[in-house]
Amino acid sequence: MAVGWMTALKLVPWGDVIEATPQILQAARRLLGQTQKGPAATAAAPLPNGTEDGLAALRQRVQALETEQQASAVLIGSLAEQNAQLVRAVDALRVRSQRLTIAVALAGVATVGLLAWALGGS
Repeated sequence: MAVGWMTALKLVPWGDVIEATPQILQAARRLLGQTQKGPAATAAAPLPNGTEDGLAALRQRVQALETEQQASAVLIGSLAEQNAQLVRAVDALRVRSQRLTIAVALAGVATVGLLAWALGGS
């Protein structure tokens, strides 16, 4: 089983994963920072009494939420791509494992047949 994991790990494009890691980490930290301080700060800020000022404040909040949503979408897309790469690697490993099982079974049958032939011929 350890050989299977090693094969799966070899199939992962580690160069791409390592290359994308800093951007993903930075985006995740930025997103985490925005979500931790964003709602509390905006909820605590009172709306101005004037209609125009209130509308401007709401537009600002909506813009901030849209920006946060876009950052989240980029991060999720990146994570989904990495997940897809891992799924492809695991699928390839599954196919190789099935082929190896068939090959070992055939080798076992051939060995038993040769052993029976050798013992029967003596």
